[in-house]
Amino acid sequence: MSETPLQVPVAFFIFNRPDTTAMVFAEIAKVRPTKLLVVGDGARLTREGEQDKVTAARKIIESVDWPCEVVTNYSDVNLGCKHRLASGIDWVFKNVEKAIILEDDCLPNRSFFLFCDKLLKENISDKNIFAISGTQFIDSQDGDGDDFYYSKYALMWGWATWRDRWQKYRCDITLLEILDGLFLRNKNLSLKAKIYWAVMIYKATHNRINTWDYQWIFTVLVNNGLVCRPYKNLIKNIGFGVEATHTFDANSKMAELEVTDFIESVIKGPSMKRNNAAQSAVDERVWLDLSYKRIVVQVLGLLK
Repeated sequence: MSETPLQVPVAFFIFNRPDTTAMVFAEIAKVRPTKLLVVGDGARLTREGEQDKVTAARKIIESVDWPCEVVTNYSDVNLGCKHRLASGIDWVFKNVEKAIILEDDCLPNRSFFLFCDKLLKENISDKNIFAISGTQFIDSQDGDGDDFYYSKYALMWGWATWRDRWQKYRCDITLLEILDGLFLRNKNLSLKAKIYWAVMIYKATHNRINTWDYQWIFTVLVNNGLVCRPYKNLIKNIGFGVEATHTFDANSKMAELEVTDFIESVIKGPSMKRNNAAQSAVDERVWLDLSYKRIVVQVLGLLK
């Protein structure tokens, strides 16, 4: 992998953290992608010294020293997490048909690129597969000989998808569309999960949470899509802390996730997609922890 340049384009989203940007960039450099698309948000005028950090992060990209087409999309103003990521991914897929997507706090290992590259190629014609994810929160999961499974849930700490899947995405979704999509069109979620996601997606689309990713989760759910998820975690989030946009708690268990390499000669997956999708009930139970208490708390939060 290190000797052969990565042919899949890599989209790299940066902002104001040159330290984590440099670490993720170093891992990208190891696989030498032939095309690198870089999206950057502008500094907030109310944050003293942030322009210097934004400039320093962008400067790192100039150190590409392998044969690579580098294309940048830098905003002069601050768009915020929701609109910069959503508009940035729109721009990426105006330029390429498939891409591996990394943010400046998502540190991949070498196997992550191999995993995405292989499964993007193998599933390009299977429109039921919406994305490839590098994240696995359940460390003890046993794949029974398989390296990945098919989940209902998209995770975006290092992921990949195709232009035609992303084109189904919308950043702003009405309440009626959320209710129709989850309660009538989705066939895979439990009632508890539908209530939980309806609340969270509503918050994201009505500016209660400044984010773009719940809308992508909704896109997969409303289309009854599947996501290839590894049994072993391939991404470490290095962005936990006070400078983070959402991951403030540096003591979170999510901050302690380690990564594991695959045996790179083969990546084996299940033969029955639909039957295997039932395994993603584990994601719902462990990752979301969908207790009724948590759902009530989320619903009451809308009344504030």
